[in-house]
Amino acid sequence: MRKAKVKRKTSETDVTLELNLDGSGKYKVDTSIPFLDHMLSLFAMHGKFDLTLSSKGDIEIDYHHLVEDIGITMGEALSKALGDKKGIQRYGSALIPMDESLAEVVIDLSGRPYLEYKVKKQKGTVRDLDVSIFEDFFRAFSNNAMMNLHIMVRHGRDLHHIYEAIFKALGRALSGAVAKDSRRKGVPSTKGKL
Repeated sequence: MRKAKVKRKTSETDVTLELNLDGSGKYKVDTSIPFLDHMLSLFAMHGKFDLTLSSKGDIEIDYHHLVEDIGITMGEALSKALGDKKGIQRYGSALIPMDESLAEVVIDLSGRPYLEYKVKKQKGTVRDLDVSIFEDFFRAFSNNAMMNLHIMVRHGRDLHHIYEAIFKALGRALSGAVAKDSRRKGVPSTKGKL
């Protein structure tokens, strides 16, 4: 079973996450940040991942510690659930509209972390969450999952729509990358290792 449970507890945050890569899109997300709950629920539902996440942190100071630690925990859970990566597709991509916004996410589960983040509207808030923090979330996720992650927003006006398109595309792209290829017995690399 391609499942993982990861707990991360620091003096600033406490995050518990369960991820099932072969789920049906069931989610129970309580990060204590409503907009992030919404985004991670979209990620799980559109990726068909089962995701259970509860977290708390020093959000009275700032959201940064908690958002970044959730990214770290998600990356660790993905890496653990993938195991040796035998038989996976490895690559995944999705181009998703959300009204006037259009986001593209491309993933390579290469074992080499890298984030390319091309989002023009990185300033502003949705409710009280500064959206610039999402770059740190995606970098933490990419680094700890050991994946190559490209996020490009082709256009968009409304910040909610922009990030909704990104998280839906992330779910779809990751779903394609972790999918099993029945024709492949080993890892999808001429090196024999990812």
